[in-house]
Amino acid sequence: MPHDDGYLTELRLFVEELCYYLCRFQHMVHDRVPPAAVRVNQEVYLGTPGAFADIRVQVQGAAPYFVEIKYGYPREQIIRHVRRKYGVESPVTRHASKLIVVIDAPTQQAWATIETDLRACLQSGLSLEVWDERHLIKLIHDRFGIQVDSIAESNVIDLRAGIDKAMGRYAFGDQYTSDPLQSWLLWHFAFWQLRELRETQGLAPTMMTPPRMYEGVAVLFADLCSYSSYMRDTSDDAIIRRVLTSFYLKARNQVLDTGGLLYQFQGDGVLALYGIPQRHQGYLGDALECAKALVDIGNSTSIEWQRHIDHVHVAAGAHVGMALGELQIVSLRPFAPAPVGAIADSINMAARLTATAGPSEIVVSNAFFQGLSDQNQADFREMAPLEARNIGLVKAWKLAAR
Repeated sequence: MPHDDGYLTELRLFVEELCYYLCRFQHMVHDRVPPAAVRVNQEVYLGTPGAFADIRVQVQGAAPYFVEIKYGYPREQIIRHVRRKYGVESPVTRHASKLIVVIDAPTQQAWATIETDLRACLQSGLSLEVWDERHLIKLIHDRFGIQVDSIAESNVIDLRAGIDKAMGRYAFGDQYTSDPLQSWLLWHFAFWQLRELRETQGLAPTMMTPPRMYEGVAVLFADLCSYSSYMRDTSDDAIIRRVLTSFYLKARNQVLDTGGLLYQFQGDGVLALYGIPQRHQGYLGDALECAKALVDIGNSTSIEWQRHIDHVHVAAGAHVGMALGELQIVSLRPFAPAPVGAIADSINMAARLTATAGPSEIVVSNAFFQGLSDQNQADFREMAPLEARNIGLVKAWKLAAR
């Protein structure tokens, strides 16, 4: 029985997340590349209006490559999408080494020439790999140790549980038990960051977010523009859920990929912290990198949402506010290392700065700006003093939309 568009959309999103982790595991675990030397971004703007790469993988010292998830699409649509995104060289794709196109099982005769036709679409110098379902299943077994016969509705929950278990084993080694504390940490931190805290700092899970005052914590707050209007203009609740699930998934991945702590989602907003439990060199630059990526994710989200509604929203995409300061971690229950709450003036500051940012703009506090490298500071412009509610006049800097 054929599946409806809603199921196929969710399945593609699951396969995209699967490929995100397959690429990470390949470089970190099998190639032994340090985690910080691998960046995996989703919804990367390619320089052409409406064109976003599903995934871009950048390994330090190597050319980047792209991954496109075309699961469940007809052959002609796949070719059309690939030609639109990768048929003409852009500054973003110019130095890329290859494009991986992920499709479902090519059983029909019409698929026989798919690789030839796709290669004919690509810009010069960009090689092609096609991953069908058989190849995906092999990669899942090789990189996660999971055996499945297909990627289908009947086994995706078990497959997800297996991937979560693989990340838990990587993070906690022989001490992995999937207890509530470990599960909480795996949601809020990248699994490779937890491993680093365990191996290099000797931290047990109970000491990875101890309640105390933390100095120099960067706060990032991003939310979607015109969110209430999009909600009001969307008559199909299933579309709202699908669009927001995609936004939440990709925003979380981006925060964790850049070494942040995903604190929480607030409706259409994401709140992330950098510098907990420890600050590493360049962590403010990592936070800014995340903010830029969230702008791309927000724009892609708005474009997808706009496809389903009549009313055109001019204020679209995401806007971001960032601040720096002391932050207090507080236990929400006595004698419980998790969950925890965060209290800081910088959280209020980041939220106020977000409100002053226009679509695709990033506004940062002066303290955050002064902590950036000269290279990162170069693209910012000083704003007139801002009147922030309940805070007073503040000095801020803006990174304008591209």
